[in-house]
Amino acid sequence: MRERGVDIWAEWADAEHTKRFNREKGDLGPVYGYLWRSFGGDYPKHNGFDQIKALIEEIRKNPNSRRLIVSGWDPEQAIQVDLPPCHMLFQFKVENEKVLHCQLYQRSADAFLGVPFNISSYALLTHLIAHVCDLRVGDFVHTFGDLHIYLNHLNQVEELLKREPLELPKLELINAERLKGLEGLLNFKYENLKLENYQSWGKIAAPVAV
Repeated sequence: MRERGVDIWAEWADAEHTKRFNREKGDLGPVYGYLWRSFGGDYPKHNGFDQIKALIEEIRKNPNSRRLIVSGWDPEQAIQVDLPPCHMLFQFKVENEKVLHCQLYQRSADAFLGVPFNISSYALLTHLIAHVCDLRVGDFVHTFGDLHIYLNHLNQVEELLKREPLELPKLELINAERLKGLEGLLNFKYENLKLENYQSWGKIAAPVAV
């Protein structure tokens, strides 16, 4: 992500924030990726439960399961980080053993800056999980606990609302036929993803709320 110029958590990873938890600059602690892949682990050791591995295995062997859930909320870990996960739990549903749906619960949501990023991220995740499990892509459902607009985003929101929505692009997976299962998911590269007919308005900059 950083190699591509994406560093959305930089404001929480500076020395001022990380020293509160006796961590080095850049170390956010046990947040998203760690909790998904090593829930309950002794951070920074990766000795916890791999939820993504278990998810893919369960989809494949028991697609009708109602336990296709990944949780990013560990109460013990949440008090040991400056920014505990906002998008904290997602659940998959396989319809007729063919179509994969995803529902996300987000405890706290920055409607202007964060939510568009969250939507695109989980839409992509749904596509990837569906592909590695040989399923078709269904719906993405996004639910919120606290959805808010910050006061220093009001002008940007007004500008955004003046714009007409553009036609949505389509995602195409390139050279991904052999990318299956957990190994396939972990081996996806940017080069395997292509957005067809992507259009966008100009950037509207806004400060992140820390």
